[in-house]
Amino acid sequence: MKNIEFEEGIDRLLAIMRALRDPEGGCPWDKKQTYSSVLPFTIEEVYEVAEAIEGGDFDSLKDELGDLLFQIIFYAQIADEESRFNFNDIVQGIIDKLIRRHPHVFAEVKVENEEQLNHAWEAAKLKEREQKQKQKTAQPLSLLDDIPKALPELKRATKIQKRVALHGFDWENVDQVWDKIEEESLEVKEAALTGEQSAIEDEIGDLLFATVNLARHYNVDADIALRRANLKFEKRFRELEKQCKKPVASYSLDELEKYWQQVKKILQN
Repeated sequence: MKNIEFEEGIDRLLAIMRALRDPEGGCPWDKKQTYSSVLPFTIEEVYEVAEAIEGGDFDSLKDELGDLLFQIIFYAQIADEESRFNFNDIVQGIIDKLIRRHPHVFAEVKVENEEQLNHAWEAAKLKEREQKQKQKTAQPLSLLDDIPKALPELKRATKIQKRVALHGFDWENVDQVWDKIEEESLEVKEAALTGEQSAIEDEIGDLLFATVNLARHYNVDADIALRRANLKFEKRFRELEKQCKKPVASYSLDELEKYWQQVKKILQN
């Protein structure tokens, strides 16, 4: 095992990863992996971590966090082989970033409330973006430059809205957001009357964006809220299937609605 038995903790994990990628004695599957081929597994592991947390399953959470850590180790090993960076560089990078973004903890900077803290955090991130922009291009810097396009769209909408809100681009109160939702709902109906699919899609997109804004104003994570709604619907529908004596498709909509109301009473949520 190439001296793996002499290592401990993170050093042993790094040694195992090197052994798996060893050109001569490594694992055929691990050796052929790339950043792109590992990516789907990383995304899957993140969702498995989320599921363990939501289910309060801390034994599974420990295992899933280990799987997620292994993904980071995998990328670090590939990058090390290409002389780009290594695991220690990743660790040092996050250490520097945490210290830089928390001057109220690690330096003589005082913040009085959460709003000041958010503005200080955003100011630190803005400086980082400016530095990155100088290194890459002379193009004008946008406040939205570092919001990843690969994020799930609910998450991305939330990040966009939070970013611009911190710089004053926001509704003054939640009543205005409700007005916007009503406005967007009417525009969806108007687009539906035209029958133009692209127009309907655009207006539904606007309505979803406004709904994410509503969630943000109520300090609700839109992605988590939708996930909970999905889980609730799934739980109720599975119970409905149990209550039905025949396949669901055999019932009329009115009959299914009666079953649905019974299920809601049974589950009480």
